[in-house]
Amino acid sequence: MIKYRVENLDALVPQHKKDGVTILDEIEEYSYGKFIHILDQENNKLELWEPIDRPFDKKSEGKTF
Repeated sequence: MIKYRVENLDALVPQHKKDGVTILDEIEEYSYGKFIHILDQENNKLELWEPIDRPFDKKSEGKTF
């Protein structure tokens, strides 16, 4: 599975639905970010991740790894 880091997942998912992208599940939200799974045109499973960097800012100088 390929994972992509994205911004504004809440706005991205409706646009993907409008464009005919297969959405496999609902947005799941955790303390470290939001996730959803979709299929690309070749039926490869993709994970879209919108990270929440704030809890990690002090430990990693504002970056997630």
